[in-house]
Amino acid sequence: MLRRVIPLLALAPLVAAPAHAEEAGDLHADYQIITAGLHVADATAEFGLGPWSYQVHLAYHTTGLVGFLYRGHQEVTVSGSWADNGPAPREFLGEGIWRGQRRVTAIDYHHGEPLLRTLEPPNEPNREPVPTELRANTVDTLSALAELVRTVTRSGGCEATVHTFDGRTATVLSAHTVGPETLEPTSRSTFSGPALRCDFQTRVLAGFLSDASEQARQHPLHGSAWFARIVPGAGPLPVRLTFETRWFGDATVYLTGAGYQGLPGADPSPVPGADPSLSSARASAGTSSNAAAVAAAPAAISRGP
Repeated sequence: MLRRVIPLLALAPLVAAPAHAEEAGDLHADYQIITAGLHVADATAEFGLGPWSYQVHLAYHTTGLVGFLYRGHQEVTVSGSWADNGPAPREFLGEGIWRGQRRVTAIDYHHGEPLLRTLEPPNEPNREPVPTELRANTVDTLSALAELVRTVTRSGGCEATVHTFDGRTATVLSAHTVGPETLEPTSRSTFSGPALRCDFQTRVLAGFLSDASEQARQHPLHGSAWFARIVPGAGPLPVRLTFETRWFGDATVYLTGAGYQGLPGADPSPVPGADPSLSSARASAGTSSNAAAVAAAPAAISRGP
């Protein structure tokens, strides 16, 4: 579940970025992921937006005790264009190492159809194949979530349903608007204040392991995302997320920084409502959390069957 949800962090700034973002430097956002009270992973995204196209680079990695016991990192890139009916990805590439094993997924798109170019390791012999009809007219996870966040930017709500295929499973993501809420200050995040809450669920439609339980096959995973305008000139960004996992209970993702980056000596824009102690600590650390550094995903929170 976590590997499916983390891309949401990258896409909000992507679709919310103003037209001059490429002139000011790439928009980026940093997050930390907490589960069972432990800081298990960091994620950073950089992205650019043209008038008709989009691209994003997302990197995430395990950290702390989880990173010591379960080391993993991942980089994901997607490029595509905006069509009348939503995102139209061209190329998707994910590369990383989990539990010492290299993992690569490369998908090209031809007239809206996903063409799986590379899948390492191959699907397990006991994984049920995804039927052709459930692959048709799907998009990658990043592009799907881009559509969700673009809906927030354009309408102020989050009603959306998007179908995805990641090379192994077919999934449907659906979301709906809950309404405005106030997030209280926390030392884990640089944001507090009013935000729009959207609830979502993801349901795997096909691609289960043959021994998957009936509960895993029928039970969707739920979560919530809060959006707020925190970068001058940009649309709403996700400032916090909570979601279920199949193995480790609930996880929470906290925003730790956001702004434009790419110009020499440029610093990220300050986040309204920031915790001063956390902001100071991040400033003294420099830009080591920039997405140019190889980051990766909290694989300790398994994606499930």
